[in-house]
Order: sequence, then structure tokens, then C-alpha cells
Amino acid sequence: MDMDELSEPLPTAAIADAAVRLGIRVSAAPAALLPLLPGTAFAGPAAPVTHLGSVDVLLEAIDDAPPGAVLVVDNGGRHDEACVGDLMLLEAREAGMRGAVIWGRHRDTAQLREIGLPVFSLGAYPFGPRRVPPAGRAMRSAYLDGVPVGAGDWIVADDDGVLVVGRDRREELVATAVRIQSVEGEQSQRMRAGASLRDQLDFAEYRRRQAAEPELTLRRYLQETGGAIET
Repeated sequence: MDMDELSEPLPTAAIADAAVRLGIRVSAAPAALLPLLPGTAFAGPAAPVTHLGSVDVLLEAIDDAPPGAVLVVDNGGRHDEACVGDLMLLEAREAGMRGAVIWGRHRDTAQLREIGLPVFSLGAYPFGPRRVPPAGRAMRSAYLDGVPVGAGDWIVADDDGVLVVGRDRREELVATAVRIQSVEGEQSQRMRAGASLRDQLDFAEYRRRQAAEPELTLRRYLQETGGAIET
């Protein structure tokens, strides 16, 4: 199973837990990136581009993006200009893109909320670029404060943050994340029905064993007993 086969995005927490369990490298974008529309998760293939002061490179990235892509704009984390606004993100929405991640600032905040395309950025700023962009070909790559994003990567974002998932073992990663989400969902349902998490994990047995084996960790105990919580 790959990510494009899912009916809705997996939670970033489940993907992060699966990555730790499998030893697969998954990068997190800087925590300084915040959602403009909390509660709107999205995922899709990355359409990265480095912004140099002109919108033409953004339009090219939108023009060439695969279906359901996420626009990733590297504006160097600048705080003295907004590199995207309502027209550009409306264009992205109308082109079928699922969201945008901006390593920089946005503007036209009220209009962006009305447009409804999920956006992560460093916040709002009223001025657009006032520099003269250099001539040259568009750079179809992006860095989110040192986290590289290439055309083969997948972006997953929700209220917990933004993940950049590479090609390496992606199907295995997704399958494991789905299992983790399923098990923890079942545990949550049982908790709401009255079965505490401590009872489900037999935490009393863990404490008994840990008293006799001080080197026993909860992580190892859960691995031995099939628990799903990542610690």
C-alpha cells in the first residue's frame, strides 16, 4: 500500500512511530511552520520550488505538478516579505493541489482562509517581494531550514507538523503506520468503554517484572507483549 491509495491522510504521529519502529529515515519540517487552517490534514507528492523573488517559478511548479500534489516553496525562511498570496494559492487549489508548505511567510490571510487550501508557513507579512529576481531556470527543489525536499518525496501534514517522506521503504512504512493507527484506535475505543489503558497493557505485570528486572523498559515490555504505544 502506498500513500496515494489511502482514502485520507495518515496522522503524522502514526507515520513518525512507524519510522522509529522500522528504522526508516523520515524528516520533520521545522516546528516553526504553523497551519493557517488548523484541523485540515493533507498529504501528496511534493512539488518543490525555490522562490527567488518572482511568481513565475511558482506558476511553473503548479503547471508541472502531479495530481494531488503539495506545493513546497523555499523562500529561505525570510521574514521581510511574503512570497505567496491569495492568487497563487487559489491557482494551486484550482489546479487540484492538496496544500502548500511555505518556508517563508504568506499574505492575504483573510482571503486564504476563504480559499480553504491548507497552508503551513512562518506566518503573515503584508509586503510581497521588493527585490529584483535573478534570471535563470527554476530550481525544482526546496529546503525547509535544511530539510531537503525533492520531487520524489511525499508530504504529510496535520496539526502536529509536516513530515517529508522519501521513497525508501515507503509502502512498508505506510502499512506499519496503518497497523499502529488501527491498534491504538481499538485501544482508545476500549478505554472509552471502561477498560483503562493500564489494564489493557497489563501495567501491573510490567511493574512486577520491572521491580525484579530494573533494566526492563516499558518499550521492551510492550514489544514483547504486542503493545502499540510508542515510548
